[in-house]
Amino acid sequence: MAHLEIKQLSKRFGGFTALADIDLSVAQGEFVVLLGPSGCGKTTLLRAIAGLERQDSGQIWHAGSDISHAPPAQRDYGIVFQSYALFPNLSVGDNVAYGLKSRRNGPTPGAAGAHQRVAEMLELVGLPGIDEKYPTQLSGGQQQRVALARALATSPRLLLLDEPLSALDAIERVRLRSEIRQLQSKLGITTLMVTHDQEEALSMADRIVVMKSGRVQQIGTPQDVYAAPFNDFVADFIGRGNLLDATMQDDVTFQFGAVNLRCASALPGTALHRFYVRPEDICLHSITDQSENSFTVKVSKSEFMGSSYLVTLEADMGDNKPLVAQFSSNYLQGRPIHPGALLRVSIPAEQLRPMPRSA
Repeated sequence: MAHLEIKQLSKRFGGFTALADIDLSVAQGEFVVLLGPSGCGKTTLLRAIAGLERQDSGQIWHAGSDISHAPPAQRDYGIVFQSYALFPNLSVGDNVAYGLKSRRNGPTPGAAGAHQRVAEMLELVGLPGIDEKYPTQLSGGQQQRVALARALATSPRLLLLDEPLSALDAIERVRLRSEIRQLQSKLGITTLMVTHDQEEALSMADRIVVMKSGRVQQIGTPQDVYAAPFNDFVADFIGRGNLLDATMQDDVTFQFGAVNLRCASALPGTALHRFYVRPEDICLHSITDQSENSFTVKVSKSEFMGSSYLVTLEADMGDNKPLVAQFSSNYLQGRPIHPGALLRVSIPAEQLRPMPRSA
């Protein structure tokens, strides 16, 4: 039995469908990320799980109990919001202890017990000894750690994170996402996090739930969602990629405009097929190379990204869409690729991934 199970959950706001028949099962101790663009329904789903929004239909089960209509206080969940939601007039210690004093499930600790729990939580999030400070005296990253300590202080059955890192600068965001993931693994607490940041989702999640327009598009491990997107939306939203349409020549050979490429495995005998290629899977060769699946392209743009170059290529592949490749800076040995240059590249057969033509 799943630790948390969502069954056919739907929510409308007037004529707008925020959630449409959502099904999701989450295992005990799993870290699941709800990923999608703004307005896709991910925060509405998180709020429905928390009891902050009432669904129009569907059920929410937790540990075998139907909590679909239970008020938020009875769900015993820890929630961390994007805005931290700390009380500015309370000290850090009082902020962390707030949930302990107001909890309705389980015993309320006395003053000594609350003080000890606050100290434990601040130690856990790497902020020992700051209980007398106030939120305005802390950096954004420190405030988010305090919010996390407050959410964990009551030992909640489920941790809900609503874009907890989006208000932080890039360096602090990377540092804190690693800390949150390590902390979650250490505690073994089942966690759902909302984000629109693909890199954040890929680096933190056990599984990713990709959403669009109130519907689930794909559920899978970060590796599966990245390497084998179910449709055009997922392919385009998760990182960069190339969607290529082709005509079948035989069951393993396909024509992309003037370019013929071999696929690694035989495909059904329909005339038209669609393939997906990640930029880093495109290989660079010497201009005279004639290896399998190699062809000549022209550079239209080259962007230096630090560890790599992102190169836009003109290729006679029939659809007039540019081909985007990513080459390691070390591989190029400091020799940048300039616009107008002719290159010989290839797409290995095993990296030519078939996918459905319809979104």
